[in-house]
Amino acid sequence: VQLVESGGGLVQAGGSLRLSCAASGSTFNINVMGWYRQAPGKPRELVATITSGGGSTNYADSVKGRFTISRVKAKNTMYLQMNSLRPEDTAVYYCNAMTLPGTYYWGQGTQVTVSS
Repeated sequence: VQLVESGGGLVQAGGSLRLSCAASGSTFNINVMGWYRQAPGKPRELVATITSGGGSTNYADSVKGRFTISRVKAKNTMYLQMNSLRPEDTAVYYCNAMTLPGTYYWGQGTQVTVSS
């Protein structure tokens, strides 16, 4: 499975960005997809996950109510709509896919910078 993120950039606090993750390869094996982020000097942390059919989502408390994860399975693409962005959301955002029986794949990351 190959994952390619896009959509990062520089935005002012309160603004919005939409990240995309395009999956290719053995996508039929993907069970769960998610977004993670890593700020400088901090460990990588979970942002949101979504199941294969899109029926179940999970969010970090810090982004609940502001971010929305979605997935268009027919296009093998996952999205992260980020609204009301804050400077503390600044990080490299990574796309993740988990296939059965438990192999993880990562994208190369896309930088999101929120200015105050």
